[in-house]
Amino acid sequence: MKKKEKVIEHDGFMASIGVSLANWSERWFPDAFIFAAIAVVFISIIALFMGRTPVDIGVDFGTHFWNLVPFAMQMAFIIITGYVVASAKPVHKLIVRLSYIPKTPKGAVAFVAFFSMVASLISWGFSLIFSGILIKEISKRVKGIDYRAIGAAGYLGLGSVWALGLSSSAALLMATKASIPPALYEISGTIPMSETIFTWQNLVMIVVLIILSVGIAFLSAPSEEKAKTAEMAGIDYGKIEVLEKKTKAEKPGEWLEYSPILTLLLVAIGSIYIVHTILKKGPIAALDLNNYNFMFLMLGMLLHWTHRNFLNATAKAIPATGGVLIQFPFYAGIFGILMNSGLADALVKFFLSISTENTFPVIVGIYSAILGLFLPSGGGKWIVEAPYLLEAAKELNVSMAWIVQVYNATEALPNLINPFWMLPLMGVMGVKARDLAGYSILQLIFHIPVVLFLVWILAKTMPYVAPIFE
Repeated sequence: MKKKEKVIEHDGFMASIGVSLANWSERWFPDAFIFAAIAVVFISIIALFMGRTPVDIGVDFGTHFWNLVPFAMQMAFIIITGYVVASAKPVHKLIVRLSYIPKTPKGAVAFVAFFSMVASLISWGFSLIFSGILIKEISKRVKGIDYRAIGAAGYLGLGSVWALGLSSSAALLMATKASIPPALYEISGTIPMSETIFTWQNLVMIVVLIILSVGIAFLSAPSEEKAKTAEMAGIDYGKIEVLEKKTKAEKPGEWLEYSPILTLLLVAIGSIYIVHTILKKGPIAALDLNNYNFMFLMLGMLLHWTHRNFLNATAKAIPATGGVLIQFPFYAGIFGILMNSGLADALVKFFLSISTENTFPVIVGIYSAILGLFLPSGGGKWIVEAPYLLEAAKELNVSMAWIVQVYNATEALPNLINPFWMLPLMGVMGVKARDLAGYSILQLIFHIPVVLFLVWILAKTMPYVAPIFE
């Protein structure tokens, strides 16, 4: 009797392209900080050609360097609160149960892609940490997973639909009068979320992008025979513990640390504020960045039950914020050079000169995506773009609410190749940006035409609405 030969699964065209791009990015893609440093030099050179002197550029860079520190802290807290919630025992149990569902390497990659995007609609910070922990748990149970493909799948929420969900910085800002800069309010008034993220057009974009992304993730994932696993890369997921082993106080001074009494009291006090804010502003208007972080922090504290478990979770989350804290000031400096050189205004005039009512949404999308390579901040970048984009929308009789959504949909595109927002996921997985970039680039190739088509065709269903001044 002949010995039965092992059936070898052959990779398709998409998987071959994915592996090729992954191998290329591992060799050539820079670290996140190097990317930021290159951006500083690149914008500085352009500023020289725009007439700025070296002294001007240095002053612009240094003057604006610390301008985004408050926003950087808000972003860091999104990561911290996302980690705290995702690593809590009840949520971790849910993740473990989910990790038993996929049975094949390709299925596992598609599975992570789907949950990454769904979670990002709730909170992009939660999505990154949730996906990172899910990846680690699945990798323990399904052998032969390419860690680069599954890591990129865990990042898909940030490169596709996050800004179309509840943590959309631009939509939250425009719905809250107190948060809108006065000069911008005079142009747009308030734009309720019922006209942005809570529209059927937005739902269409979400569904299409999730189906597209999951499909690409599945088709591009290599077979077990050609996969580069975490073990092959020297990555040991077992070294990163999620749950705290010690559960009881060993000394009298530790009693309150392991008692839920203070936790429940603090959560009760915080809940009073949350309920009061919702009743005063309404559930939608209450969803600003600070309240989002506050609610997730209270939820994380409650889920961890004791102060000691909560503090241990925050301590484990801190390393994942390092890249955000150190790089945001550099991006603030880039912003200063970009604005003071006149480059932003020159780009706007160019794009508006070639825009019509029909083409303006696509032009906005292209512009926002390009600028996002240099200013990877959904909320901060919108403050820069909103005044002239919304003014132009009014002049062209284009829905300002839809321009907000055009921004949201296209602002996510550069995230697929900008390693900045990969940092929290990289911290959980113990990988580098170059490990994930190949498969992210493949997603970007397909996302660009689909997203631009969606914002163009759906714009035809969104009539212009006059500004609402409260």
